[in-house]
Amino acid sequence: MGVVEKIKEIEAEMARTQKNKATEYHLGQLKAKLAKLRTQLLEPAKGASSEGDGFEVQKYGHGRVALLGFPSVGKSTLLSTLTGTDSEAAAYEFTTLTCIPGVIHYNDAKIQLLDLPGIIEGASEGKGRGRQVIAVAKSSDMIMMVLDASKFGIDNHKQILTKELEAVGIRLNRSPPQIYFKRKKSGGVTFNSTVNLTKVDEKMVHQILQEYKIHHCELLFREDVTVDDLIDTIEGNRRYIRCLYVYNKADVISLEEVDQLARTEDSVAVSCYMNLGLDYLLERTWDMMALTRVYTKKVGHKPDFDEPVILSQDRGGVTVESFCNHIHRDLAKTLSYSMVWGTSTKHHAQRCGLSHELEDEDVVQLVKNKKATVQEELKGRFKNYSDAPARIADRVKKAPLKS
Repeated sequence: MGVVEKIKEIEAEMARTQKNKATEYHLGQLKAKLAKLRTQLLEPAKGASSEGDGFEVQKYGHGRVALLGFPSVGKSTLLSTLTGTDSEAAAYEFTTLTCIPGVIHYNDAKIQLLDLPGIIEGASEGKGRGRQVIAVAKSSDMIMMVLDASKFGIDNHKQILTKELEAVGIRLNRSPPQIYFKRKKSGGVTFNSTVNLTKVDEKMVHQILQEYKIHHCELLFREDVTVDDLIDTIEGNRRYIRCLYVYNKADVISLEEVDQLARTEDSVAVSCYMNLGLDYLLERTWDMMALTRVYTKKVGHKPDFDEPVILSQDRGGVTVESFCNHIHRDLAKTLSYSMVWGTSTKHHAQRCGLSHELEDEDVVQLVKNKKATVQEELKGRFKNYSDAPARIADRVKKAPLKS
């Protein structure tokens, strides 16, 4: 029996099992087995060559957004409208057969937008080259799920796409569970909790750990989590990505339906054909990506507002230390302090350290340590100074010249 057949068998057993107190431990074990099989399904086959026919393109810009959706929902048209990149669009399905990148220039930042082929139900199992599509989505900073507002059963389409992404370890609009997990070589299982657990207990945790053959570890629960959250923490390969639901073709439905879709959480109603709602779409994309623009300032000069340094939580953080690393990798070691102007400070021209978190449109002035600067200037291939005091250095007898 293959992995896909085992997955379907476990899913069928979970569907026919009644959910109550007597079966919750059995369902927990089935969920752990299902997660292991899905992870095994995503692993490359043994003996297969490393070269593959994938869609991966080189990362560019300050953030990456992937367009996901069923065929013929308007992904290529949306890419062409937002970026100006030519992507073939037609009235038939599966027009796009590979990954087409484009760049959005917005608020002095460059956001890479990827037009991916349409996925179908069963994409997580490899149908319609769904694995390659989802692999690119897993490497993105944000997902735009494009849905056709004119089709019947749009909520069902949304659930199908979310289920396919959940099957490969992508969690949409969720934060990682507050669980501390560490494997150990001995000492057994250490179970601790800072909150009252109502969805799992110690017996359930031990059964799931036995399913993964983990006999020595340390667990600390900082929130009331579910069995699925515990399995995600043990697996350790989950991606928590923000998702914006884009309802295209809003010009062919009634105003009441547009109002209902627009009021849904994390949703935007647009029309690529009539250029409606695209400005608001870019604004929501910017807010969800949480990009931070930081401007530089030299000592005694005005701030440089031409080209900011773009920071984000997904790419190194938004602290002064990550700002230094963007400029030069050794700058944080020689930094004495920084002067910050902006909304992240209590008063203007505040003196901050490396751990200070910056906010959008802050101005930062870096002041290096003078001693570290002198030592950097003296570094080179030949050492032209001595670490010893001057009087002792003068008494050192020089080696005789060779004849």
